[in-house]
Amino acid sequence: MSGYFSKLLLMPLALGLLSSPAMATPDVSSFYQWQAPVTAAPGTILRSEPLKASWLPADTGAAYRFLYSSTDGMQPKQHVAVSGYMLFPDGPAPKGGWPVVIWAHGTTGVADRCAPSWMGPRARDTAYLGAWLKRGFAIVATDYQGLGTPGVHPYLLYQPEAYSLLDAGRAILSQKNFPVRNTMLIVGQSQGAGATLGASWVFPHYAPELGIKAAVMTGLVTAIHQDHPQSEDANEKRYTTVSNMDPAFATLRLAGSDQAIHPETDPKTLLSEKGRIMFSVAEHGCLHDLFDKAKELHITKGEEMLAHDITAYDQDMDRYFELPDGHVTIPLFLGTGLADGMAGTKGQYDAAQALCRAGSTVQWHTYPGLSHGGAVNYSLPDSAIFVKDVLSGKAVPSSCGNLTPPGPVQDALPGIPFN
Repeated sequence: MSGYFSKLLLMPLALGLLSSPAMATPDVSSFYQWQAPVTAAPGTILRSEPLKASWLPADTGAAYRFLYSSTDGMQPKQHVAVSGYMLFPDGPAPKGGWPVVIWAHGTTGVADRCAPSWMGPRARDTAYLGAWLKRGFAIVATDYQGLGTPGVHPYLLYQPEAYSLLDAGRAILSQKNFPVRNTMLIVGQSQGAGATLGASWVFPHYAPELGIKAAVMTGLVTAIHQDHPQSEDANEKRYTTVSNMDPAFATLRLAGSDQAIHPETDPKTLLSEKGRIMFSVAEHGCLHDLFDKAKELHITKGEEMLAHDITAYDQDMDRYFELPDGHVTIPLFLGTGLADGMAGTKGQYDAAQALCRAGSTVQWHTYPGLSHGGAVNYSLPDSAIFVKDVLSGKAVPSSCGNLTPPGPVQDALPGIPFN
């Protein structure tokens, strides 16, 4: 291990001695159990350890798992410990250090064991992160508040996810021995694309010291508040309403989003017998476990899991999920597979429209026959050009003058990795 990386571990480990880890839970190791009050400024590394895992991209040099302080997105006057990991490219750093990608992962679940720093990202994301390392970017990845660490994971709620991302960016800059520079991109997929957009919207007033130049998103899951929606079907119910959603995602909404908003309510009291089984799976299983259980139980819609009308319980969701407006100050890359039946395509088009109407610079790329997963790595050549333009100071071509409705979701093409 090179000198600067061995030295940088000393301070985080010393901070970790201030609080002995609790006994390991069945889901994650004791590393994630920070017991002392979190009083350090947001973006302070609390504890770190070398990360050795089979999933690390081939071009990884040093890698670390770490805990850091962040603002509690549900109670902003409080701080919480959040987990994540850092990857550094192999080989010597350029003069001034590597630029940084702040990575926002897609849906994994709400149970602690689903934290990517613990279970590792899926193969698709490992390939994607490897491409960013090969481009010469260091990567700092958050698990998000409450995923890995104690507490409810506020699934899809933009403010806690934004704080987790931005404070991860602060954390990688906080160690002067890290060979990085304050030139940053926020990059995310699916849930993480929504988190990326939220962080892009939040950072000018929350973390203006971060040198965030642009954002790259694929499979965007978001909503942007509009005083005068363009149409009544701006958000398709099967992607946004619990009773109409895929049962796996509906369960995560109930166990993560709604439980974070309404901690006083036991969601199980709202569920049918099948719904309670799904909820129990979500407490210790991940997204693929929920898909499997829904298939086993022959559930096709969220409404089959409900015992009561949850309109009143779920009515606050939009306030925490929707961005207040679409004005973002940095250029945005949005990649959409036109065969994206998981997040839908119309919602991504609606988001691009709302962002454009608010004066944001949006470069929207659509990929015929590409699915929610297939578009991630397929979009890399286009995002490379976008990022090169941004970092070289060139004007980024915008798609806002020629947005075209995507039409019905297409069939996925065969023979494309992760499609």
